[in-house]
Amino acid sequence: QVHLVESGGGLVQAGDSLRLSCAASGRTDNDYGMGWFRQAPGKEREFVATISALSWTDFKTYYAKSVRGRFTISRDNAQNTLYLQMNSLKLEDTAVYYCAARDGLAESRISTNYDYWGQGTQVTVSS
Repeated sequence: QVHLVESGGGLVQAGDSLRLSCAASGRTDNDYGMGWFRQAPGKEREFVATISALSWTDFKTYYAKSVRGRFTISRDNAQNTLYLQMNSLKLEDTAVYYCAARDGLAESRISTNYDYWGQGTQVTVSS
């Protein structure tokens, strides 16, 4: 069982940066893939970024096309924390951002592959 709590959301202006954090508890091995998803009002939840377990022999990160080059996903096993560094924020990045973890070492872009979800943190980008 993995318990996830996101933080770091807020109201920023277009072009600003923000870093989201996701604190994980429950499991101490950190041997699970993790990801960030987001959901804007009136839209379905969409994939943002994913990262493998650091111990995975085929370690990877993947990004949605819409955030590639602007967002960076990383994890700190010592802190049991997942991060999402978001730069050059755009109005269309406004959404609730969710952290997720899966019972497997590999990353995944598919939300149904994830077993544990946080409650989400609101990111609002204004002009």
